[in-house]
Amino acid sequence: MPYKRTIIITGGAGFIGSHVVRLFVGKYPEYHIINLDKLTYAGNLANLKDIEDKPNYSFIKADICDYETVKRVISENKVDGIIHLAAESHVDRSITDPFVFAKTNVLGTLTLLQAARECWEPDGWEGKRFYHISTDEVYGALELTRPEGDPDGNECGGGPYGEDFFTEENKYQPHSPYSAAKASSDHFVRAYHDTYGMPTIVTNCSNNYGPYQFPEKLIPLFINNIRNRKPLPVYGKGENVRDWLYVEDHARAIDLIFHKGEIAQTYNIGGFNEWKNIDLIKVLIRTTDRLLGRPEGSDDDLITFVTDRKGHDLRYAIDSTKLKTELGWEPSLQFEEGIEKTVRWYLDNQEWLDNVTSGDYQNYYSEMYGNR
Repeated sequence: MPYKRTIIITGGAGFIGSHVVRLFVGKYPEYHIINLDKLTYAGNLANLKDIEDKPNYSFIKADICDYETVKRVISENKVDGIIHLAAESHVDRSITDPFVFAKTNVLGTLTLLQAARECWEPDGWEGKRFYHISTDEVYGALELTRPEGDPDGNECGGGPYGEDFFTEENKYQPHSPYSAAKASSDHFVRAYHDTYGMPTIVTNCSNNYGPYQFPEKLIPLFINNIRNRKPLPVYGKGENVRDWLYVEDHARAIDLIFHKGEIAQTYNIGGFNEWKNIDLIKVLIRTTDRLLGRPEGSDDDLITFVTDRKGHDLRYAIDSTKLKTELGWEPSLQFEEGIEKTVRWYLDNQEWLDNVTSGDYQNYYSEMYGNR
């Protein structure tokens, strides 16, 4: 029996991508889900062990910058939907090597767009959809107008650390090579709708956390460091504020927007959940210590303040009102519940964490799929 739809999910072996792949494969057996991933350091097929043998799932190792391969995959599989998650995403790495970010995030997105256009346009756009996942960092930074925090936002409205939020109407003001590359890719996606009529959607999300995140990011890195009694390097004084979103809630939003979102629209996806870095780290220490059976606060001495990151944005906060109002989405987990689940997962999956930290997973999949 032919599949109802064939969807490419780029970067499907990565953190957010693996959750989206798992959700779509399990929820839509009538869809053929193709995971297209280059398997860079952040891509790990061990993230998808539980669904790798499902009949409606396929993996293709490919670089999104490889135009001929991308076009062939779209054409041969009669792909009618693309959910584009593949990206370089670590700000520190972008400061060190901005060319890699420009190539993957900008040229890679343009390659996907042009390949999809060449395959889709001759038969018309009906039934097609190109969904591009981006970041709140393209909007720049918000003011920290309540430095001590107002948990209920009662002083003068807004969130606990300020009155303003990023909305879909905010102008772009990227401050890092990473956010500049993502901003450029967003513009290309919108330009392909305006110029060629391609059915596109863009979403901008806040910081994600949860299982399977590569441990260069704050939460899994610090859980692992606490477990091993290693220093917890905190930029500046830890005053920077971020909005945190549980990754499975993000995957649910992507599912909803892919199926119900309006073409040519932008939707912001956030957790309504702002935390100052230093406060988040203290919650991580307290939760991890408790789950490890250590006295509360016994690892507070691991906190080590280090020189602040160049161009470090002070505050991000997403307004997801449009998504809630138009499509009915909202986060399902309170932050404390999400952190508890996340810390417990990393402590229960130490073999996965150790393999990722050591790089052994790369050797395994390189032998299986080659280095092409």
